[in-house]
Amino acid sequence: MCAECHSVDADATALRDELGADISPAELWSGTMMANSARDPFWWAMVTAETLTIPSAAAAIEATCTRCHAPMAAVDAAKAGEPAPDLALLRQQGDGPAHARAQLGLDGVSCALCHQIAPEGLGQESSYSGGFVVGDDMQIFAGHEQPFTMPMMMHTGYTPVAAAHTGTSATCASCHTLVTQPMTPEGEALPGLHTEQAPYLEWRNSVFNTERDAPDPAARDCQGCHMPSRSEQGVPITTRIARRPGGGDFPPVEPRAPFHRHALVGGNTLVPAILRDNRARLNPPASDAALEATIERARDLLANETGSVAIAAPTRDGDALEFAVTLTNLGGHKLPTGYPSRRVWLQVTVRDGADELVFRSGGVDGEGRLVDAAGEVLAAELAGGPVLPHAALIDVDDAPQVYEAVMLDEQGTPTFRLLRADGYAKDNRLLPLGWSAGAPDVDRIAPVGVAGDADFTGGADTTRYRVHAPAADGPYTIEVRALHQVISARFAAELFAVASAPGSPIHAFQDMYEGADRAPTLIASDARVVD
Repeated sequence: MCAECHSVDADATALRDELGADISPAELWSGTMMANSARDPFWWAMVTAETLTIPSAAAAIEATCTRCHAPMAAVDAAKAGEPAPDLALLRQQGDGPAHARAQLGLDGVSCALCHQIAPEGLGQESSYSGGFVVGDDMQIFAGHEQPFTMPMMMHTGYTPVAAAHTGTSATCASCHTLVTQPMTPEGEALPGLHTEQAPYLEWRNSVFNTERDAPDPAARDCQGCHMPSRSEQGVPITTRIARRPGGGDFPPVEPRAPFHRHALVGGNTLVPAILRDNRARLNPPASDAALEATIERARDLLANETGSVAIAAPTRDGDALEFAVTLTNLGGHKLPTGYPSRRVWLQVTVRDGADELVFRSGGVDGEGRLVDAAGEVLAAELAGGPVLPHAALIDVDDAPQVYEAVMLDEQGTPTFRLLRADGYAKDNRLLPLGWSAGAPDVDRIAPVGVAGDADFTGGADTTRYRVHAPAADGPYTIEVRALHQVISARFAAELFAVASAPGSPIHAFQDMYEGADRAPTLIASDARVVD
């Protein structure tokens, strides 16, 4: 329905950039993870794994997960006084009310959800974990003043209302701050709560925080990076925000600025590719071109706005070559942030004067698994394996620097099931610039496992390397790459180890995952030649 006016038309100038490219919300949104949140096969597999791990809590688990992944179905059910949607609802076929609600759910995080979120409670604890409020006044909120109300009212029954809160990080925080109740395998609640993901809380503890009385000059909301108001050529966008349903521009609708591209770009390059390559099974709303555009935007964000890496001048200690590598976080939250399947690591190679490999840390095989210098998969990549510790000094090839969050249960055992999580065994994800150990909520987002590493600070971390490299065999070439992976090989292995029936969402996702390109995505690189 929204696309009738908020899409491009050959006879309209609306929703095009300075080159005439389509920047309509309908087109850009369609290829995003927001549009596909209820079709995401990884999400289906993870929800299934959670319900199989704690069967007695299955209904509550599915209700919680669909609140943010199928939010329109969740809101529709709540307003009708009916049970929250579950996975079975999303499979509904036919023409009845259940199918209609299923289609609402499968539309993911859609226009009519985000733009109906009311300002009440945003940024407060009550709004987290899907605690957003959708009122009964049939209002559509957006940041543009003095909207032309008649067309929307006539075509949809909703009234557009100017509202600044749609451009704030607090709106995004409703679903991107997730707090869970730890449980035993029998479904009994454990004391306390677990903060599973908290980009918003991390952002509030950074120089990017716009909510302070005197924000830093670098401050910007989530939308500033993830919904840019410039074209892909870097030109500020000014455009009409709607057109006539039948084609052509609305004369009363003048060009507006700023206009934020609804690219909703993040770091996920894997799932959009799976959606594209498994169209018959997943039925994404986007064209292949829209999904590929999302992938390219994610690659661009990772390569140009996420981090930088630098090798300091190497020194010698006899036959040992020593050098330091600093990875800097350019974003307004941890790197990586969000769901704990993600990881970033340093791939370091040293080659001698004959171009022979003398050292490698953080190598990866064709299946996206970390390997040692001989190409053997590290034990930490296997289900039930050890957890790679944070390192200040690396002098072996089987202990790479991996920045990640690994959960633990109430027994202190690493776990990859969200509702078994009662804390973190490791969380050495890079902190954002401006991090303060005395900030509000810091106890919920504090790093774990980095004690004693004095240079693990807000904005960066430095890792030192010591490599056997006699000067006579030089000159040596040092190369470093910072790499990002949406689903770590270990996280995937733990998911696929969950016993499930043939044809379950876990098996379905495993089939798609194993057929996908699992190569990590480059964030940054650096190289040096030294004698």
